[in-house]
Amino acid sequence: MGSLGRCLARSLLRGQPGPRRPPGPPRRHGSDSAELQEKTLVLVKPDAVQRRLVGDVIKRFERRGFKLVGMKLLQANHGILDKHYHQLRQKPFYPSLLAYMTSGPLVAMVWEGYNVVRSTRAMVGDTNSAEAKPGTIRGDFSMHVSRNVVHASDSVEMAHKEIGFWFHSDELVAWECSDRDYTYGP
Repeated sequence: MGSLGRCLARSLLRGQPGPRRPPGPPRRHGSDSAELQEKTLVLVKPDAVQRRLVGDVIKRFERRGFKLVGMKLLQANHGILDKHYHQLRQKPFYPSLLAYMTSGPLVAMVWEGYNVVRSTRAMVGDTNSAEAKPGTIRGDFSMHVSRNVVHASDSVEMAHKEIGFWFHSDELVAWECSDRDYTYGP
């Protein structure tokens, strides 16, 4: 069970409404507090949903120590995809990209943690599946660049922008879990 599952289970067993931070070492404050709150967008694309890989993706992020703060299953429409893939609209493969991304449901997630954008890009692997290293999500689960399983924001600025395309601010959950102290230290 991942950290979210453990925290929810503990809070339910204690009869509390949701995850809360137990007594323990105080939180760190200072320059790296903002880095600990960095967020990124991860889309589990229709091919991965069809292949039931969502749990495998979530498990990798939880094992890394990142915190899931938003998740939803949805059928993407052309409007949101036009915003999300704006820089690719003039590319010859754009129509097939739209067809692929609207071919079935996808799972949009927001993950939070220290250097989560850079770490996520490393975990996801090269866009071209043939060049993605074993051990990365694409290296382990993708066979072709046109079915590369996941999308991950490529910068903090882009993550902020992309999260705004897929989530309203009230859809993101601020919660604390004691696993944070074991991941980041005192």
